[in-house]
Amino acid sequence: MERLDIFGNTFQRDDTAKVSSLLKRLKERGLEIAIEREYLQFLGDSVDGDYTSFEANDVPKADMALSLGGDGTFLTTVMWVSRLGMPILGINLGHLGYLTTGRLDESNIIDNILAGQYRIEERTMLQVESDAVDIPHPWALNEVAILRHDTSSMLDMETRLRSYELTTYRGDGLIVSTPTGSTAYNMSVGGPILEPTTSCLVLSPISPHSLTMRPLVVRDDSVIIVRTHSRATHYEVSIDGEVSLCPTGSTLTIRRAPYCARVVQLQNNNFANTLRQKLLWGTDQR
Repeated sequence: MERLDIFGNTFQRDDTAKVSSLLKRLKERGLEIAIEREYLQFLGDSVDGDYTSFEANDVPKADMALSLGGDGTFLTTVMWVSRLGMPILGINLGHLGYLTTGRLDESNIIDNILAGQYRIEERTMLQVESDAVDIPHPWALNEVAILRHDTSSMLDMETRLRSYELTTYRGDGLIVSTPTGSTAYNMSVGGPILEPTTSCLVLSPISPHSLTMRPLVVRDDSVIIVRTHSRATHYEVSIDGEVSLCPTGSTLTIRRAPYCARVVQLQNNNFANTLRQKLLWGTDQR
């Protein structure tokens, strides 16, 4: 490994000294470091030495992208670098950090990565198209959610699956989730938890008007077409938390993206351990 591109959270000021120490260690290992411009400005005088900067929409090619922050920072990093095929290592500076590999104070993480003691998991991403508006960032690692906008009016979401009529979901919204996102919004509305490398998607209604409308697992090569109606003039489409407004009566087409997110995991990390550590499945509740 010769080069790292660094992305970071610009809210956690308390960790800048630790980040500076990490960057110094990486440079001492002979690595070329480039830092996203806004994050480098945020670090300011806490960083010793000169570093190359880059714009988020013009990421230079590197051997790996390093995301310093929580799950939000990781999702933003995925949005900018996945199309380049660049592996992404997440180091948690936040609270839960479900998507990240470990914490900044775990010094062995960088040593293990530089020693090649890691694997890369390819995670399904989604792509969204609207027939009415231009969606600025139409790719999601976690989910695409159709939601009400500033109104109590119920949504009617005519849904087709692989060109076949499926149903009209009536309720507060609909989530189309990847396996990676199954532990995010999908889980909060009662959807199933999926192993993140499985080849499937989940459709989970939000507060459905009918109790027979249950979460549905489908193949990840499925094309999902949703036409949304409401008494309101607009509804929201949330793509990993990035919200766009769409006019009522418009159609969204949701399919697997043409590329995957390449997520770096340490060799000793596994799905069972993640559930036990991050979701506290290992807690003795007797």
